[in-house]
Amino acid sequence: MIFDSHAHYDDEQFDIDREELLEMLPENGISNVINIGCDVKSSIKAIELSEQYPYIYASVGIHPEYADKVGESDLIQIEELLENEKVVAIGEIGLDYYYEDCADRDTQIDLFLKQLELCKKYDLPAIIHSREAAMDTFETIKSSGVKKGVVHCYSGSKEMALDYIKLGFYVGIGGVLTYKNARKTVEVVEEIPLDKILIETDAPYLSPVPMRGKRNDSSNLKYVCQKIAEIKNIDVRKVEKITEENAKKLFLDNKKRLLNSDKKRQKR
Repeated sequence: MIFDSHAHYDDEQFDIDREELLEMLPENGISNVINIGCDVKSSIKAIELSEQYPYIYASVGIHPEYADKVGESDLIQIEELLENEKVVAIGEIGLDYYYEDCADRDTQIDLFLKQLELCKKYDLPAIIHSREAAMDTFETIKSSGVKKGVVHCYSGSKEMALDYIKLGFYVGIGGVLTYKNARKTVEVVEEIPLDKILIETDAPYLSPVPMRGKRNDSSNLKYVCQKIAEIKNIDVRKVEKITEENAKKLFLDNKKRLLNSDKKRQKR
């Protein structure tokens, strides 16, 4: 089975057939999905989907593109959402220097640090967005002391990937790996161990070859797994098994541990 560690099934592109598509995920070889929040509204929707489908979990957080539109009340709401049992991570959070109309860098870093503090406070992994901000993202995480999470849609160097692994992070690999111009991503997959890779769709975006240009969904992850198997010269079933185990360890086992700890405290 395949674990999709990053999807946006609340996106309007799924409005036409969301229920039918999500109900078919187990039949299409998908064991679990993390639906990702990007602001308060989408975080709430992620939780609603997780409560509707037992194999879907939620991550809540505020994407850096909204950093200049966030007030303290938004962060309070995000923190309140962390109490839900189906919330297994905080994200996607991070830095994005690609668009000129995004918030300035100091504003983004401030929001990023505040959400990393929530990761530490609630002992939850971070789901990291980083675009054209590789060094600032890494240094901000390192300085925060957060030691578990995944760098979503990783596009950096193999050297930095290894540095993230040393911090305790996983590397998220998706459809970009299958593109002709994905040399850097191929090098990353060649270099890092399979037990530090998570696979993801970023659905509805970044569909892999041969589905590139079409709406992405979790059933397309078989192409990503096949490409990883080809690069590492191993059986595709091993890729599916180990990356699923990785995601369960980071998200589900961690959440189960936290819930069990809460129950023990309540009994005292």
